[in-house]
Amino acid sequence: MFESGPAPYAEMKKRSNLFLGIGGGVLIFLVFLNFSLWQEVLASRYSTLVFFDIGQGDASFVETPQGHQILIDGGRDSKIVEKLEQFMAPSDKTIDLVLLSHPASDHVTGLLSVLKEYQVKHVVWTGVQKDTRVYGQWLDVLEEEKKEGARVSLISAPSRIWIQKTSCPQYFDILFPSEDLSDTIVKDDNDTSIVAKGVFCDHTALFTGDLTSKGEKLVLKTGFDVQSDILKVGHHGSKTSSSSAFLKAVAPEYAVIQVGKDNQYGHPHEEVLERLREYGIQVMRNDELGDIIFKIKSK
Repeated sequence: MFESGPAPYAEMKKRSNLFLGIGGGVLIFLVFLNFSLWQEVLASRYSTLVFFDIGQGDASFVETPQGHQILIDGGRDSKIVEKLEQFMAPSDKTIDLVLLSHPASDHVTGLLSVLKEYQVKHVVWTGVQKDTRVYGQWLDVLEEEKKEGARVSLISAPSRIWIQKTSCPQYFDILFPSEDLSDTIVKDDNDTSIVAKGVFCDHTALFTGDLTSKGEKLVLKTGFDVQSDILKVGHHGSKTSSSSAFLKAVAPEYAVIQVGKDNQYGHPHEEVLERLREYGIQVMRNDELGDIIFKIKSK
């Protein structure tokens, strides 16, 4: 089902057929102009994109109309399992793809529990090396997954991970990092974060891990099309991320900040919030809204 290959320069998709839910799943009407069309939307099939409220960490979940399920990062503890149980059927213990942006503890630790509780078909990450306890646990769990038949892939840009090849194409373009990091040992892995552009028919979402403005500059230098409807803001809204040049290039309608309430880091930083306001981007924060849910209508 998932195929990797070169990622061509993508065209910007038109913004339509997108609506949003917050917290307990209350849908907020955004673009549909009449009641009959709204009824048609509710009756149709759609992709679901969830930014989980898991405290100070990242975890996002995608489910397509065909039932494909993708998890991007897993937060800092086992809370992600509870979240998945809320969005997946009790009998559903299979996840098609797990994508780890980078092995920082607040992105990878929850995946240890996910890989133990669920049958994961495919794990994708960069292979970058760190000398931490949780990193060693991650490698051990991956070895167990391989023994159980899971596919584990090391990836770099440009690559494309296909989800569905139809008239309503769905895939992830890997835009960064551009080099093979499997033999690279780092202390600070923020700028090794995978930058993945999810394409869901006519809509796009950009996932940036903990990328800093330095990494953003490198992404822009590649010339890849980063324009997206939804931006998962880098590094929880840290002032070292979300540069003006990057926000201008992405030009998102929505910016999602995955951040814990009253966190010790002061995220999101006021400088970042001000930049987002300057570009007219609607900001959505897990610490204020809980789980943030986008419903994306298929063609």
